[in-house]
Amino acid sequence: MAPGGTAAAALFVAGLLLVAIPANAETVFQEVTGRLTLEGRYFPQSSIQSGQREHSLSVVAEPEAYLENEAGQGLAFKPFLRYDSADVRRSHWDIREAYGLFFGEFEDSEWELRAGVDKVFWGVAESRHLVDVINQTDLIESPDQEEKLGQPMLHATWLNDYGAFEAFALPYFRKRTFQGLAGRLRTALQVDGAQTRYESAAKQHHLDLAARYSHSIGALDFGLAWFDGTNRGPTFSLGLDRSGSPVLLPLYEQIRQYSLDAQLTTGAWLFKFESIWREGERDAASLEEDFLALIGGFEHSWYGVFGGDTDLGLLVEFLYDGRDERSTVVTEEDVFTALRLAFNDEASTDILLGVIQDLDKPTRSLFLEANRRLSDNISLGVEGTAFFNVDDQDSQFALRRDSFLQIDLTYHF
Repeated sequence: MAPGGTAAAALFVAGLLLVAIPANAETVFQEVTGRLTLEGRYFPQSSIQSGQREHSLSVVAEPEAYLENEAGQGLAFKPFLRYDSADVRRSHWDIREAYGLFFGEFEDSEWELRAGVDKVFWGVAESRHLVDVINQTDLIESPDQEEKLGQPMLHATWLNDYGAFEAFALPYFRKRTFQGLAGRLRTALQVDGAQTRYESAAKQHHLDLAARYSHSIGALDFGLAWFDGTNRGPTFSLGLDRSGSPVLLPLYEQIRQYSLDAQLTTGAWLFKFESIWREGERDAASLEEDFLALIGGFEHSWYGVFGGDTDLGLLVEFLYDGRDERSTVVTEEDVFTALRLAFNDEASTDILLGVIQDLDKPTRSLFLEANRRLSDNISLGVEGTAFFNVDDQDSQFALRRDSFLQIDLTYHF
């Protein structure tokens, strides 16, 4: 199904380039890369909801093209396509990137303008990207919420010795993707996207605005940001679908968010911090509540362990949400602990193994990520999540039998 707004943004980019790029400008650089992935998922436990399967097979194509001419303008295009054997909603396509790139110099500064569809990442934490607010989560891709949809935007950057100043105009909102009836890792009640509601009368066409300042001072890297617009995460209320069955109705409020992210590197230690102050979002009791949320922690590395080239890293992070039990996220007061092994071999083998423990409930989740290059063009990835002791009052209770193991075989071109 075509992603709303992104196709129109791609056409806008094409028109912008026709106007802005000189007709006689020649292409001086072009590159086509991408990946083809065969993915299998296995759920060892039978599903709670009827019609869900214990296994699925997916095929993913994600090519990427970039062109640049002698006038200093560029064009990037990165579509995404997935076919899934189990969940019809997981079979989808999106335009992750389709933007025109313009840049230049002014006195002692450099400027850059990106217009079209793009992805922007903010944050330093490993367990959760708290401050990352520009792009919508592509939830049917992965439960860790790291995959994002392409976002129509105008993105201007000004660089000088005092740091990077960025401004964003986001003219179209992307709704979050959710699993279908046959999909695993979903809520007990299905989310009815057809009955999506918005606080703004402009709905998906509300103009969201954002700005960010980032800089590096010695061993410290930090970013300060502001966002005013449609909340990327919806709150839910109970409703009925056309057949009279109970469903969840998503509501996207207007919020304002102020954020800080920082990373300090000193020797083998890496200290990380993310914090937000958010206004306008409803809590789990459907009451509007301003709140503070933060993530703080560290990563310590030991180099050349086991008498070889392998590096071992210990990661610890504390996650806090000031709404406590009224929070709409699962990590309202949790501790994240993980070990990272980087073998530094020719195959670039790495393993990340960790646990997230709720401090108020017995709920615990284990996760695994591993990658290894099999050849110059082929790589193997393993990913898994296991849910243990999920409390019946926890928002993850519907996932208590959705532990899974995923294997990816990817061809890079």
